[in-house]
Amino acid sequence: MKTRIVALALLLATAAAVTYYPAHSGRTTLTPVPVDPTAGLLPPVDPAANGHPRVEVVFALDTTGSMSGLIKAAKEKIWSIASTMASAQPAPEIRMGLVAYRDRGDSYVTQRVGLSSDLDSVYGALMDFQAQGGGDGPESVNQALYDALHNMAWSQDPKTYKVVFLVGDAPPHMDYPDDVKYPKTLAEAVRRGIVVNTVQCGSLGSTTPAWQKIAQLGQGRYFQVDQAGSAVAVATPFDEKLAKLSAELDDTRLYYGTEKEKAKHQAKVAATDKLHAASSIEAQARRATFNASKSGKKNLLGEGELVDAVTSGKVDLGKIDRDELPEPLQAMAPAERATVIEQKAERRNELKVEIGRLARQRADYLKDEVGHTKAAEESLDRKIYRAVQEQGAGHGLRYEADAPSY
Repeated sequence: MKTRIVALALLLATAAAVTYYPAHSGRTTLTPVPVDPTAGLLPPVDPAANGHPRVEVVFALDTTGSMSGLIKAAKEKIWSIASTMASAQPAPEIRMGLVAYRDRGDSYVTQRVGLSSDLDSVYGALMDFQAQGGGDGPESVNQALYDALHNMAWSQDPKTYKVVFLVGDAPPHMDYPDDVKYPKTLAEAVRRGIVVNTVQCGSLGSTTPAWQKIAQLGQGRYFQVDQAGSAVAVATPFDEKLAKLSAELDDTRLYYGTEKEKAKHQAKVAATDKLHAASSIEAQARRATFNASKSGKKNLLGEGELVDAVTSGKVDLGKIDRDELPEPLQAMAPAERATVIEQKAERRNELKVEIGRLARQRADYLKDEVGHTKAAEESLDRKIYRAVQEQGAGHGLRYEADAPSY
């Protein structure tokens, strides 16, 4: 029975990655974004399987027309946010998800990207989000919060820091008779140990009391940024080199497994290729910093990565079926395969060291250029960091009093 339910969920999620209210009308053709089709349907993952603490964060993001500046800022700063989250001691595993929301009558009500440690794929979906629709006041905030809570595969471990950041500029529709109002959703969030913070973009008077109330009921923090997110994005002399090293680090990956597993690996590689082609040099530099950290390992490698599996002793290279090896290795003699693995591992370690060195220089440069300016303190990523720093302490995560996040 469980198999049939999961199969049906996969079929429905493939057909359309969009959540609609029953009363919604005027649907238009959509371009679906990648989602986790089993989010909320499968048993939760083991929260401490790797012995590390975990941070699970979902951004519920208003994607109506007035949010274009904030969405642009999010595309630039998501790796900075991930890097500062990764700066805790001990280094946490980070899983991230997205809920994009608009309103009834727009091209969609919500679209979601399930919680995942594959931040490349999450970022790839974020890159596809465009600000459109809206313009008529309140938005479907209630549905966004409901999806963030109920349609994500949250860990059930109370030690995991679980948090939602609701980001938008308009209040919720409270006049729809057939949705779940946010007080009920937030009561469930508190019961499950999921903190809800609110980020108000702009200064619309009707939004402020609602955002403050949501943060209060969600046991989170309310803060306000300007309409474009108060983002501080500074180019540095180190960005181009870091972006280049990041691409080289990606090239050290080799994937193995069954045909089905290799197809999954190829999807990850495609997401990586997409961000190298379409994201800014500065964003790629920030991603390099994250991927070279302990927390970034899962995003860099994903599942079924051969170099790490062999060098860590998880698998015996000689016992892998020839057909399951990466294609370039299949025609090689066993000794040649071992040499390739050794060379890839050595180069990966060299690149991580070089990225770490440049990342430290970049951080020092930014401290000198931006430091504790008012603009930096008011930026979206700095305010998110302050919330994570405060709330993560209750889950054993120790963050520095100050961490650059530019």
